Amino acid sequence: MLTQTIYESPSRFVRLEVDHTVGGGHSHPADLTTVEMAAVLRGIIINEPVKLIPSLPFFPKDEEPPRHPAFTSAEVIFFAPLLVQALKTATPDQVVTFYQSVHQTAIIRRITSGGLFLDGDELHIIVSNYRSPTHYSSDLGMADTHDDRLMPLRSITPLRAKLDFEPAAALVPPQSGSFFSRLFRSDRPELVVRLSQVRAHLLEKNREPATPNPLPSAQPPS
Repeated sequence: MLTQTIYESPSRFVRLEVDHTVGGGHSHPADLTTVEMAAVLRGIIINEPVKLIPSLPFFPKDEEPPRHPAFTSAEVIFFAPLLVQALKTATPDQVVTFYQSVHQTAIIRRITSGGLFLDGDELHIIVSNYRSPTHYSSDLGMADTHDDRLMPLRSITPLRAKLDFEPAAALVPPQSGSFFSRLFRSDRPELVVRLSQVRAHLLEKNREPATPNPLPSAQPPS
């Protein structure tokens, strides 16, 4: 797999890669603004499986509700300009990949990784890993020696969460396709978003008038 680095640090990277599992002929290079990319990242929603515990009227400060944004505000600010730069640099046979590693303990890290590519107006967003623990193995007692930095489009743990997008009007419904397309792509955690709808949503938000501050009530003349 050929790679081209846009940004790299020990815990994060954005790269351009040739990956035959997503094909080629993409609409790259692509011209998006950082504002548009930030709207895309903010729109990705994670629906976690419901835990089998009694429901509580509130969530602790360090616990998120089952439905929550995939990226924090700080992550959106960091990744949005890098992903814009990557799409502007990408060739039709490349896909943009991203990776983030966060230490949970001294030996366990949580990995979020995936990729982006554009076909016409449709932006494909692959979330291969979402806070997935390293050293995961389906067989107990067997260590996983896979280097999670080498293949960001590979899931290192099963993604049990469901992906969603807001606004819902921008989300392209999954296509049934042929038997072979379902066979090779049904397990991919992927969203397809119409950029034209994302841009229309941003324009609509910009047209919304700001809520005016209430005027002080007039005092009757004395």
